[in-house]
Amino acid sequence: MIEVTRLNGNPMLLNSDLVKTAEASPDTMVTLITGEKLIVKETCAEILERVLDYRAKLLSAVARRLPPGVNLERVVSLISLQNPEGPDKVDPPSSRRSDSR
Repeated sequence: MIEVTRLNGNPMLLNSDLVKTAEASPDTMVTLITGEKLIVKETCAEILERVLDYRAKLLSAVARRLPPGVNLERVVSLISLQNPEGPDKVDPPSSRRSDSR
């Protein structure tokens, strides 16, 4: 979740996974994958920075939970290849069998 500000000054939390586009026209209009549109005070660059910061925090939390010696980059890339159904279908690393691939 990222915090954005509506034009009336009210802050709100936005699920960054639902953001489809952000356009400046001159106010920033955020379009969600649901089709809903929000107009916010933040610039497109600020929204992008907040989304990237949030995702970096998520990856950092995952990295802290991995056993020593496990390469986070490899775990993320393998999970994306092995699970076309999406991240919510991912088994924790300890429940997957290890192989030399």
